[in-house]
Amino acid sequence: IWFHGKITREQAERLLYPPETGLFLVRESTNYPGDYTLCVSCDGKVEHYRIIYHDGKLSIDEEEYFDNLMQLVEHYTKDADGLCTRLIKPKLMEGTVAAQDEFSRSGWAMNRKDLKLIQTIGKGEFGDVMVGDYRGTKVAVKCIKHDATAQAFLAEASVMTQLRHTNLVQLLGVIVEERGSLFIVTEYMAKGSLVDYLRSRGRTVLGGECLLKFSLYVCEAMEYLEANNFVHRDLAARNVLVSDDNIAKVSDFGLTKEASSTQDTAKLPVKWTSPEALREKKFSTKSDVWSYGVLLWEIYSFGRVPYPRIPLKEVVPRVEKGYKMEAPDGCPAAVYDLMKQCWTLDPAGRPSFRLLREKLQHIRAKELHL
Repeated sequence: IWFHGKITREQAERLLYPPETGLFLVRESTNYPGDYTLCVSCDGKVEHYRIIYHDGKLSIDEEEYFDNLMQLVEHYTKDADGLCTRLIKPKLMEGTVAAQDEFSRSGWAMNRKDLKLIQTIGKGEFGDVMVGDYRGTKVAVKCIKHDATAQAFLAEASVMTQLRHTNLVQLLGVIVEERGSLFIVTEYMAKGSLVDYLRSRGRTVLGGECLLKFSLYVCEAMEYLEANNFVHRDLAARNVLVSDDNIAKVSDFGLTKEASSTQDTAKLPVKWTSPEALREKKFSTKSDVWSYGVLLWEIYSFGRVPYPRIPLKEVVPRVEKGYKMEAPDGCPAAVYDLMKQCWTLDPAGRPSFRLLREKLQHIRAKELHL
């Protein structure tokens, strides 16, 4: 919210006028592309501090290092720690207005008047997911009430504007309201999450051909993300949705970052996350492959929770010793073999999504010819 993107030094000084000690904002550095500048109003003038980006960490004094801007700003709001003053009051970006302009320019802004919200279908920690109607089309709408999370979701939305694949839930547009509420509008997936779909239908309804099809849909979406250097970070059957015509699509890019950034591991879903991502925050396409192996296990066990009968705190130590889940009942040996390859402890030893897709297509061709 205090992040103003590409503005000049002069613009920053104008924004911090009239001077008020502790009023601050962060902008992209004009002299050092890729770095940031913290601008703070102090005793009637504005100080500009370069934020240095080093080995994936941020620092002003090269003594304290932070994973992201949020952490850095939070630190200096508590303590001046060498700055001319502690950070007291963020200069709010006309924020959401600037974001609205950005989405308008790129053609993704929607008109709030054209969107009717009908009913809530899910509650997340950041806001509700609702069914809506946009000019006669049924849509899903993520409603985010305004605060720092809206900024994170603006990032999610801008990631989604860059991605288009039949097996990714498609972004339709974004509405940023003056008051700062944010609506992310996506295609509506009538049959809900894959995990609920599998649980409610079970093995009497869903045959092997159907499970293999779901496995392939997800794999194709992930192969596309892999080719575009995007890491999903939260791949699981609960984050795959099923359309009216039974097509599975990967959703929830809430954590999607361009490959190679770090994040807080406290909230990570332990049973789906690879050992290196849990231990060292190393997220990559290969950590997505690990999660995909767990997702395959979920598909073939009709939505059971992974690592049944193992207490959560024992999962990681056992996995790191090489423990792998057993094959779900009735799972073809060839598919179980793929799961085990995904669960190779050394990320470099795991197959790519491209290879996984080729192998699944091969398994499918054989099944169809039986």
